[in-house]
Amino acid sequence: MLERLLILSAVLFCIGLYGALSRRHLIAVLISIEIMFNAVNVALVAFSRFTVPGAMRVGLDAEAVAPLALAGQTFVVFAIVVAAAEVALGLALLIALVRRRDTTDVTEVSLLRR
Repeated sequence: MLERLLILSAVLFCIGLYGALSRRHLIAVLISIEIMFNAVNVALVAFSRFTVPGAMRVGLDAEAVAPLALAGQTFVVFAIVVAAAEVALGLALLIALVRRRDTTDVTEVSLLRR
């Protein structure tokens, strides 16, 4: 089951990477980056789900394993917060680009210097 989730995560990451590198529209690039963030979130939750029961099999008691049980989910919450901040910054750049150049083409971003 862990292998399937990691394969899903890798496929999502590759789709997001392809979208981020091949698109010229800024909103499509932001969506592709969000897909890559979600791929990492899937991998974190999968590792969290499948590593904690293994620790209990080795002989650790439930009190020692309890803080580890939510480690992956905690990282995912922080990743979602970072992704929300990234979207806010990306949309601010998009608004600045549209106001300045009247386009959403990523190649026009270097022209914001003037």
